[in-house]
Parts: sequence; structure tokens; C-alpha cells
Amino acid sequence: MGTLIWLGLRAFVFSLILTPIIRDIFRVFDLVDRPDFSRKAHAYPVPRVGGIAVLISYLLASYLTPELRADSSLSLVARLLPAILIIFTTGLIDDFVGLKPWQKLVAEVVAAALAYWAGARVMTVAGQPTLGWWSFLITIFWLVACANAFNLVDGLDGLAAGIGLVSTLTIFVGALVEGSTALCIATLPLAGCLLAFLCFNFNPATIFLGDCGSLLVGFLLGCYGVVWSQKSLTLFGMTAPLIALSVPLLDVGLSIFRRILRRQPILSADRGHIHHRLIDRGLSQRRVVLIIYGVCGFAAVLALAQRYTSSYYLSVLVVLAFAFVAWIGIGYLRYSEITLIGRLFRARTIQGLFDTQLVIERFAIALFGAKTVEDCWDVIRLYYPNLGFAAVRLQANGVLYRDWPSHVIEPDYWTVRIPFGDRDFVELARPFGSEDLHSIVPPIANMLHQTLARHLLEKPREADARAAVAS
Repeated sequence: MGTLIWLGLRAFVFSLILTPIIRDIFRVFDLVDRPDFSRKAHAYPVPRVGGIAVLISYLLASYLTPELRADSSLSLVARLLPAILIIFTTGLIDDFVGLKPWQKLVAEVVAAALAYWAGARVMTVAGQPTLGWWSFLITIFWLVACANAFNLVDGLDGLAAGIGLVSTLTIFVGALVEGSTALCIATLPLAGCLLAFLCFNFNPATIFLGDCGSLLVGFLLGCYGVVWSQKSLTLFGMTAPLIALSVPLLDVGLSIFRRILRRQPILSADRGHIHHRLIDRGLSQRRVVLIIYGVCGFAAVLALAQRYTSSYYLSVLVVLAFAFVAWIGIGYLRYSEITLIGRLFRARTIQGLFDTQLVIERFAIALFGAKTVEDCWDVIRLYYPNLGFAAVRLQANGVLYRDWPSHVIEPDYWTVRIPFGDRDFVELARPFGSEDLHSIVPPIANMLHQTLARHLLEKPREADARAAVAS
């Protein structure tokens, strides 16, 4: 235990000394992140190279430990070093030069593959062993997701570093309980580095993690979460790491979900992250960060409780409690996309939309088979009530057809008029306040316009043909 304490203390001291030195060096060379007062809300230029200080301090603390040099089997860091260097270099290049999303993704996959070969592998999912390519693919997905989750959540002073600290301590406590010396040695110096870094990164920050730091921290925690789960062969093997890293993973999941619904590029930037939503509700940056710290602490307690409870049913209860709290939290954020989907399901709008589309299909088939304008009118009169309209009138070739009850008058009803000739039209009325599926209006309007215009064009041609035969 004394070795672990000195290991964590060395990492803390190294990071406490190196962070301001590296910050000031990059300030001198004016290599800073400048505010744009939209997504980058910091008040003045800040270096975004904190990952350099974190990595150097982490490696120095790990490799200056005599016990690690004596027994290389304890050094999980040494086995993961090639993957660590690749993910760090990728972030560093992106900080200073900029990489395309696919370039970052390729580098992340390479780093994840190296970590897999170093022993950071997802061994079980839902209690079932993952073998061969399944284990490889799931591990790659998990590590890339963790790295990018921390990269995306790094949007406020101290946020990513603080979440990383809580998550690291969670895994460390789990490793300590299980007696996993290698995992303890790998996680405690990272906690020491992040704690010291927060002294300069908490609001108002004088240095940022940057992509090199956020990708590094997320990737390391993804690796250590996998190693933590390897000793569990139960149904909930990966559940504890998922809960421990739930805040950044939930944030990236919500971001992808929202962008798919909006038909936006998945990798595009926006102000819809969890911390942005809390700020938009009137909270200060510091309060938002502290709230998220509290949520992460609560998730850490649940992760440890779920992992080390002796009762299967209590473990299930913990997972359900976590899911319930997460759902309440998402509701509090008031994402308009999720709120809309909830309303659609509660009002059974999806089923209603399906039924309406079936009616429109049958309406189109019947209307297409009509021979004359009179036949079209009969079809319209038959189908318009099933589409939610209260009245209809059709004017064609100087003749007005109407099914318009006397109670259908303004201002209680709205109307839509569809012209298909110089003076010809179809007009439909619907009451205000009714459940309106606006998507039905364009297909109905197009269908009526095309079909009725075709009948009006064909009727003069038929008349001309009869006149020619008679002459």
C-alpha cells in the first residue's frame, strides 16, 4: 500500500510542476486556443496542451517506480505504451494541424487494436464469452467510443479532467477491492496527474487538456475499464465500467442520436452537449461542472455497488435505478428531439401516421382509376372524411361539386385550396385544434392536382376526336 501511495504522490508532484511550465512555454510561442464567443467561451487565449503534462507525469511516475522495474508483469502501462503514444500523437497533431474525422478514426482504431493485442480485451458480454473477431470488434468499438466521449465532453473548464479523475478513482477502488495490483499501479498515477492538473484547469482555466489530453484520458479509462471487467464472468461483466464512464458515453450517444434525427453529419459540432444544455438553463460554468462531478460521483457509487453486491436481484435493482436516474436526467435537459419522439409515441401518432398513409395509398389508386371528373368527385367524397377533413368542394369545367355542411364556417376551420386549371380547384376544410398530420397535405395536394389536371386535359381531346369522326 505504501508503494501505491508514493506512486500517486509522485504523479501528483510531477504534474503539479510540469503543467505550469508547459503552459508558459506555449504561451511564449503564442500556441494557444483563441475564444470565438460561441462554442469557445473562454475569455482569453489559453494553451490547449495539458495532455503533454499529463502524459509525461504519468510515464515518469510509472517508470520511476522500482517495483515496476523489478517485475515487468505488473506494468500494464508498459504493455499499453505503443497504443498510448499513438492516441496521444493523434490528438497532438489534431490540436496544432487539424485532422479530418476519418484520419482521427483510423489512428484511433490502430491504437485500439494495439491495446487489444496488449491484453485490454472485452472477454464477456451479457455473461457470454466473446471469442475471436467478436472480441476484437467489440473492444475496438468500446475504446474508440471512450476516447471520443471524453474528447466531446471537454467543453468547459475542468470538466473532462474532473470526470476522468472520478472515473479513475472508481476503477482504482474496484481494483483495490479485487486485489488487482497491476490495475492499481496503472490507475492511481493517472488520478494523481489529473488531480494536480485540475489545479490549473478548473474555472477559470489557464490551460486546457486539448485533444491530446482528452483522447488520452478517455482511451486509458476505456482500457482500464476493460481490464477491470475481465475478472467478472457474470451477466453484468461490462456494466460497472459502463456506469463508471456513463456521463461522457451518454453525452456522445445523445449527440449521435440527435444528429441522426436532424440528418446532420454525426461528427459535426453543435451546442447540444449536456454541459451546453445546463448552461442554457441559466447555470454558471462552475456550477454546471460541479453538478456533473456530483452525477459522476453518484454513478461511481452505483458502479461499485453493482459490481460487489452479493445478490443478483440487488445488482439488477442497481442497474434499474441507474437507468431511471439517467432517464430523469435526460428529461431535465429537455432535448426537443427526444421530447417530440416521446409525444409521438404517447399520442400513438406513429400508428396514426401509418394508418393515414394506407388511406392515402388507397385514395390514390381509386382516384387514378377514375374515368371522368364525376368519378373523381365520387372518390373524393368517399375518402376525404377518412383523412380528417370536414368538408370539400370541387370546381371543374364550370361545374361546382360540393359536400360542405352548413356548420363548416370560418373562423373555426382552416382550408387548403388546390388549383389544377385556370379556374378549377379542390378545396378541403378541417377544424382547428384537431390532431393534424401536416405531412398528409403535400401528397394529397400533388395527387389531386395531377389526377384532376389529367382529366381536364383528356376531356377536350375526346371532344375533338368525336367531332373529327362526325365530320
